[in-house]
Amino acid sequence: MIETEHLTKKYGDLVAVKDLNFKVEKGKIWGLLGPNAAGKTTTMRILTGYLPATEGRAVVAGYDVFEQADAVKQSIGYLPETVPVYPEMTVEAYLGFVAEIKKVPGSRKKAAVDRAVEITGLQPVRKRLIKNISRGYKQRVGIAQALIHNPQVIILDEPTIGLDPAQIVEIRQLIKSLKGEHTVMLSTHILAEVTQVCDGVVIINEGKLMASGSLEELTTTYKEKDGVYLRLKKVDNEVLNLFRQLPGIDNAHFEGSEIKLEWDRNKDMREQIIKLCLEKQLGLLEMRSVAMNIEELYLRIVSGGMEQ
Repeated sequence: MIETEHLTKKYGDLVAVKDLNFKVEKGKIWGLLGPNAAGKTTTMRILTGYLPATEGRAVVAGYDVFEQADAVKQSIGYLPETVPVYPEMTVEAYLGFVAEIKKVPGSRKKAAVDRAVEITGLQPVRKRLIKNISRGYKQRVGIAQALIHNPQVIILDEPTIGLDPAQIVEIRQLIKSLKGEHTVMLSTHILAEVTQVCDGVVIINEGKLMASGSLEELTTTYKEKDGVYLRLKKVDNEVLNLFRQLPGIDNAHFEGSEIKLEWDRNKDMREQIIKLCLEKQLGLLEMRSVAMNIEELYLRIVSGGMEQ
């Protein structure tokens, strides 16, 4: 649904985006991650036709961004970081105005506004002036204007920035509800947001692609160790030493009231661990996998300078 090939953007001697190659599958929610000045907003602006690329190719919804710009713009809904609203208009009037700009036929305009209002939960404020509604509702208005023409692809630049915790949860739920019917790409600085909302990520740094893929694929690729957390009835140093002496275990230590065990990711030590627990009657209450979280993945790729 979204695909780039050798995408590059230069501003004089400054290379903002360099040779980007990635794909986003239809109906998925994909995160665009990277530190400040990594090239995230530039990439989004190129995909939406707001900026031309210097080199390379981009395809959105089957249309070439540079050769079929009008078709691409009809297929995309875009929410920039600064929500593009007119404070003196009511929510309903503003969405009707956007529908006209986006060439929604007059016979379908009211239905388009009603649909956008319903999806984004704007019913309580649809008759109110935008300047008099909360920041959370303004962000919903921004998403509604991106949805008004029912695009195949939705691109959101920092959709939860500046919101309070309750508003962030609401917007995340709204974005998740778009999955399937729409393909969504969003940029964010909140790594936990990626875990809760996205199916996969594109990670860029200094304009270069560092990694791209589903969260499961990336955590598997970059995970150096496999391991488990154990919760036992009996936990002391003597028990810990039993696991340290188990052939194949590289690391065993306490984490709170649990024991964390690690081994080379090409092995599987779980059967031996269970056997030891039974033989020594340690009272195994729980064993769960150690999973690399998105923060560890991001830091390993970006700070460590690793490229996929």
